[in-house]
Amino acid sequence: MKDSPRQQFRWAPHVSGCASVKPKDYEPCGQTAALHEYDAWKLLRDSGDALQVGDLLEGEDGRLRICKYVGFEPAQWVLPEPKASTDAPLAPPAAGAELETVGQSAAT
Repeated sequence: MKDSPRQQFRWAPHVSGCASVKPKDYEPCGQTAALHEYDAWKLLRDSGDALQVGDLLEGEDGRLRICKYVGFEPAQWVLPEPKASTDAPLAPPAAGAELETVGQSAAT
């Protein structure tokens, strides 16, 4: 987890249940072969690259587990809503409005 969101996560009240996490707050940092999340936590701690509160583990099946003070809990990615399509029909111009054509030279 990046440092700024980690500080917000650390000081937020603990809530149980599936945590919603944003991909922009995380950077991949490697892989670890482990039996489960607690095995990964121990292996990484012993290697000197310990997991911190707010860090995520992603299983081979895509399941996310977030490290909290109380252990590991499920997490899921929250993806931003897609922006409105630019293919949407435009409203007709108001009567008497001038239109500008972009990308073509104006004929006089």
